[in-house]
Amino acid sequence: MTISDADRPALPRAAQIVTRLRGRSIVLVGMMGAGKTSIGRRLAAALGLAFVDADAEIETAAGMSIAEIFARHGEAYFRDGERRVVARLLGEAQRVVATGGGAYMNAATRDKIAERGVSIWLKADVEILLRRVRKRTNRPLLSVQDQEETIKRLVDERYPIYGQADFCVVSRDSPHDAMVSEILNTLSEELDRLPRFAEATLAAPPVRTIPAPSVEMSSAPDRDVVEVELGSRRYDIVIGGGLLAEAGARIARLAPGAACAIVTDENVAKFHLSTVENSLSAAGVRHSKIVIPAGESSKSWPIFSKTCDDIIAARVERGDLIVALGGGVVGDLSGFAAATIRRGMRFVQIPTTLLSQVDSSVGGKTAINSEHGKNLIGAFHQPSLVLTDTQSLATLPPREFRAGYAEVAKYGLIDDPAFLTWLERHWREVFARGPALTHAIATSCRSKASIVARDETEQGDRALLNLGHTFGHALEGLTHFNGERLNHGEGVAIGMACAFRFSARLGHCSPDDARRVEAHLRDTGLPSRILDVPGWNAGPDAILDAMYQDKKVQRGSLTFILARGIGQSFIAKGVPATDVLDFLRDELER
Repeated sequence: MTISDADRPALPRAAQIVTRLRGRSIVLVGMMGAGKTSIGRRLAAALGLAFVDADAEIETAAGMSIAEIFARHGEAYFRDGERRVVARLLGEAQRVVATGGGAYMNAATRDKIAERGVSIWLKADVEILLRRVRKRTNRPLLSVQDQEETIKRLVDERYPIYGQADFCVVSRDSPHDAMVSEILNTLSEELDRLPRFAEATLAAPPVRTIPAPSVEMSSAPDRDVVEVELGSRRYDIVIGGGLLAEAGARIARLAPGAACAIVTDENVAKFHLSTVENSLSAAGVRHSKIVIPAGESSKSWPIFSKTCDDIIAARVERGDLIVALGGGVVGDLSGFAAATIRRGMRFVQIPTTLLSQVDSSVGGKTAINSEHGKNLIGAFHQPSLVLTDTQSLATLPPREFRAGYAEVAKYGLIDDPAFLTWLERHWREVFARGPALTHAIATSCRSKASIVARDETEQGDRALLNLGHTFGHALEGLTHFNGERLNHGEGVAIGMACAFRFSARLGHCSPDDARRVEAHLRDTGLPSRILDVPGWNAGPDAILDAMYQDKKVQRGSLTFILARGIGQSFIAKGVPATDVLDFLRDELER
């Protein structure tokens, strides 16, 4: 194999990676169209290893195409052969292996990969997959009229399983060499953190086993703990992978002998409810479950009332706990229920979206919506524990992950310009769900925890956390909280960009700061203009009227969070409505 001069600077690091692999192969998994073959070839060249495509090996061995194997013998026959071929390839020599899209769905194959390899999931958005595989008919599963529907169905089925891979790297429309560099960076920085690499010596790669849940796992190197200091009501935010499986042990230690009611939604229940229930059963914690409809519409009086009745019917006592398993809707609703049932119960937050992990699960603000506005009915009620499992984000749709990232960027814009600079450099690694994600979540939580400790009930500078929200909440209300048109994170992204442009218009910050904020949001795929909202048709007066329902309005006077620069936000009270209207008119004319 010949390595070009351009590849030679990577050789010292590549040699170290190969040595640290201890004879294991690198196995690329993911959907058809994710780039496993093209990226795999370049990765193998950079590492000086052989490359093999499992599908090509199957076709060579069978003397026919995969489509012909499916047609003659059926999918079950093909999958069995695929399992045997992957096992053979892993047993022969160290190499880079590209697997077929369905290979990793087989439990025996996953175990073999864990035993003899290191798995990397090349994760691609549905839109990217569709562009790459459109009109491709050489794959049996795509020989259908509606390829888009098939791809979406396969994504729903496979992504939760792909999420069990050792590493995840987002496959984007970028040069393959850039993807290879990202994989090499991940392996170089994170390989030794895998539990099966922790031992100093290994005679042979061990077979992966699933350990019993244990709170001792909190010392793992990919874990972080953020303390929220509120005196006797202090609590920890534990951040890292695998925490869903430890929930039972941690809850049993937090409240010995207590029972709990799990509140979750229909979407989260499909992916994560059984893991949490199993962990509670293993820890001897009696539990019940309440599953609510997914979506913002569940933050309403009818769903709140039914949830409270269901919790009471489950015979959960005042000394027991409510467990909020899900995103911001579940957390806000469950927390408000905990604040009111039996005049106050303890609760545990297990956030499963990026937005809830960095924002709504921290700080004790709980609420439901009113027809007059968002989060207008609620209470301050702190959780007793927050378990932030970064692996739960593997099942999060790309749009929802981007929405959560808006709240991450917010912390850099409020008072941490160095964090924004870090995000500008590393946001792609955050989106790849690698170690940078844990750092971004922990930094965000520390920022919020610090503010909450100073101002728990939003009497002062906790209002800074609402940067972008006066604009964003108004836009959400005018779309009737229709998440298909505008979700909360997208509203915050537009709101933050508007807040900086409004600040520049008023002379508080430079236009360059506003352009920098907008550029970063757009780089990550987030909207930054009101007219980015699909089908937007409300005028400036309607937006202004919606803003008057904002919680920060005092004696009929508008309050905004504005900025004197990046990381220099401040509370601006008594902002003239005429200034806001003039700004909104200009925004809607662009």
